[in-house]
Formats: sequence, C-alpha cells, structure tokens
Amino acid sequence: MSTRRNFMGGIGAGLVAATGAKTSAATGDDRPPSLGVEGYTDRLSYRAGDVIGLHVSTIAPQYSLEVTRLGAKSEVVLNQAKLPGALHPIPDKASSQGCGWPVSHQITVPSDWRSGYYNVKLRVVDGGGTFVGRNNRTAEVDLFFIIRPTNPGAGGAILLPLATNTYNAYNNWGGNSLYAYNGRDNLQGHRVSFNRPLAGLFRMWELPFVAWAERQGYTLDYCSNDDLEFHPELLDHYKLVLSVGHDEYWSAPMRDHLETFIGKGGNVAFFSGNTCCWQVRSEEGGRALTCWKQGYSQDPLFPTGDHRTLSTLWSHHLVKRPENQLTGVGFLHGGYHLSHGQFMDGKGAFTAHRPDHWAFEGTGIKAGEPFGGKHTVVGYECDGCEFETKDGLPVPTHRDGTPEGFTILATCPAKWHPDDALWYDHFPRDVSGAPLPGAAVLGTYDRGGTVFTVGTTDWAHGLAGGDPIVERVTKNVLDRLST
Repeated sequence: MSTRRNFMGGIGAGLVAATGAKTSAATGDDRPPSLGVEGYTDRLSYRAGDVIGLHVSTIAPQYSLEVTRLGAKSEVVLNQAKLPGALHPIPDKASSQGCGWPVSHQITVPSDWRSGYYNVKLRVVDGGGTFVGRNNRTAEVDLFFIIRPTNPGAGGAILLPLATNTYNAYNNWGGNSLYAYNGRDNLQGHRVSFNRPLAGLFRMWELPFVAWAERQGYTLDYCSNDDLEFHPELLDHYKLVLSVGHDEYWSAPMRDHLETFIGKGGNVAFFSGNTCCWQVRSEEGGRALTCWKQGYSQDPLFPTGDHRTLSTLWSHHLVKRPENQLTGVGFLHGGYHLSHGQFMDGKGAFTAHRPDHWAFEGTGIKAGEPFGGKHTVVGYECDGCEFETKDGLPVPTHRDGTPEGFTILATCPAKWHPDDALWYDHFPRDVSGAPLPGAAVLGTYDRGGTVFTVGTTDWAHGLAGGDPIVERVTKNVLDRLST
C-alpha cells in the first residue's frame, strides 16, 4: 500500500552484470564489457501444448536456461545450453510501454509439467578472457511463468491465483514502478508493462504457503491474477479459491468474477493482507496495468463522472466499492504492524476472541490468548474493519462495507503511517488529524459461499515456522471449504 516502502521492487534498469566487471569505456583499459543477461516471457501463464515465447537480451553470444518448478520440492524440468544470444536496446519508456524485444527462444509446454510456478534461470559465462589469473565470469537472472492446469479442479484441487499484478506494481525495471521511492528520479509511474524483466515476489509469501500445503498433501492448481479477468471459466471447476500473501492490485473484472463465484456458492480464503487495495485497469490484453493511485484526479476517467473503475483505492468514496464487501476487511481500518514505524514493539500475534468457532477446532486456544507471535504472523500490512465492543467481544459496525454476518475471530493492533493518510480526505482520523489505530482482523462470513480472511500479509510465516495453531486453523479452513 505505502509509498514509503523501500525494500521491495524490481532491479534497476539495465542488464544484470557480473560482479566486478568493468567496461573498457569506463576504465580506459582492455577489460571486456560487463557481462549480463535479462529476459521476460510473452505471457504470464500457459497450459500444456502452449508455446512460451522468451524475449532475451544479452551481451554474450550464447546463454543457457534452467526451468525449475518451485513448491515443496524444487524440480528441475528443463536444461538448455548454447542458445544464441543478442543484445537489444532498452527503450526510454520500457517500464510503462515494454521493451519490444523479439522472441529469441520458444518452449512448447509438455503435458507432464504440473500446474505451478516455474522459475527460469538465464545464465551466461564469458570463458575467462585472456587475463592471467582471471576466472570465468558468470551472470545470471531469474524470471518466471505459471502453468495452468490441464484438467482444472481434478482430484478436488484448490485454485491459487498468484499475485502477479502486485509483482508488476513493485517492479521498477526500465525506470519506474507504481511507487515513487524506487522509480527513476523518485517519480511514481501510473502504467507498468509486463513486457519487461520481472522476477516476481513469489518467494516472499506464496512459496512458504505452497510448500507447506504440498507437504500436507493438498493439491493446488495455479494461475495468474489476470487469469481471473481473462479466463473466468477456470472458477467453474473449483470449490475453493485462495489469495496468499500480498495480493494488492485488482481489476474490476477480477473482482466481478470472484464475487459471482462466491454468490454461486464458491468459497474463498484470503490468507493475505492489503488485499484488493488498489483498483487497476488492464491494457493490451493484460500485458500492462494502469493505476493512478493518489493522483486519481489525473486519471482520464476522473472528468467523465463515471468513477466505477477509477484507478485508486477500492475504498475511495468516489469508487464506492470498499474491499470489505469482498474480503470482509480492508486497509482503511488496518494498517501496519511491525512495519513503517507502527507498533514496532508489537508481538506479531493475534488475540483469539471466539475460540469455539469451527476455524479454531482442535487448537485448544482460549479466549484472550495470543497465537502466532513466535513467527510474527501479523506483520507488514494488515486489513481490518470498523468494530465496537459488545459483551466483551468485537462486533463489526458494518459502516465500512463489511458484510452483515461477518464474525471477528481474532485481532491485532495496526495503524497507518501518517504520511500515507495525508492525501485521502476520508481517512479515519482522531481529533488531532492523526490516523486512528486499527487492527488486523481474522474473520469470516457467508454469502452464497463462505469467505474467510486473516487480514495480514504474513500468515505464511507461521506455516513456514511450524506454528501448531496457525497450521491447524489453515487445515480447518482448507478442509472445510474445499470439500
């Protein structure tokens, strides 16, 4: 959410160079130019039989690639070497308009590649040069693609759309991201292209969840965010859809299709936070995203008066569609915990309020007891709802869009950073104008199907650390909502 974040995002513009390499132009000597390689795929997701187009740029005459499916185990599925390399220019507007590099290599997806996240490692080696004592210099870089299932939902699989829109929003390769702090000249972009190198954020939150789930024997099918927009028929094959980690940027069609799925009896579990915070609009058939964010008055839709797809906060008073209506919670009444200077002495733990609920079955937890603190399952960014206390228990007011029937099961304090609240005139504030404290809220509601949410990006930390209560709650949700 924040414009202050300074530890995520893509690599800077240019090729990834071998450590210590210097160009002859820079040094005035005869050392070889910096060695590097970069690339991207022509789509985010593929099925068996599809052809993956790789767009690669390198100073080396040849490169190699290794394709690995990441999950409970890393499975190398393809190695190819001595692929012809060529260097291509980086356009000035590469971050917003793409690189425009030609396809340099193609891979036909075999039928035995399971649905999942596939990492592609590109590598170049210069052979050592002619300098005495010089070792071979190597440069390598990662990119990814997703394999969608050949038989969606087979064997009771659960669908996990990966947060690819959020990957792109933080990627500053070629100049700018949707954040000022890691943009060229500290400028915030309002359009980001997928036609440029993108390493992704899969390893930060989704991989720990995926690795745990696969070890536990759950079958997960995978797709990208834009598959919810452009392939909504996928949803017809599943009982349960997941959101994991940091799933921040959603288009209106994505949300429309998932809300229709819920209305027809489908279930969704949001093991994520800062979820569906910003509305984006897909362009070029999903190969670019537009989001004006705080500068919503510059969005071309602003003067039209039709603000339904205005690319700003979903909870903005002009959009009138707070994410609470989908997830039960939202960022306006959440914020940061152990992050951005907020609750930096916090315990990273939820406090249980309704231990008799089915989500806590088998945990043995009691009302008022904390859980998840050892692995800081509440952290970074959090979603909550406006609530009041009745008979000692938190109860939603529903004034913020949280659906009727939403049950708050656990909470943890959270708060916006004051700088993030400056631009939005409807932000909840105290009499001094400072942001009001909020909370990460774990809860659930029913509307056709069941929606469960944890209200924190860092839930997967507890799974990675083997927290028994976090594991049991996750199993309770997956078992109940997928069958």
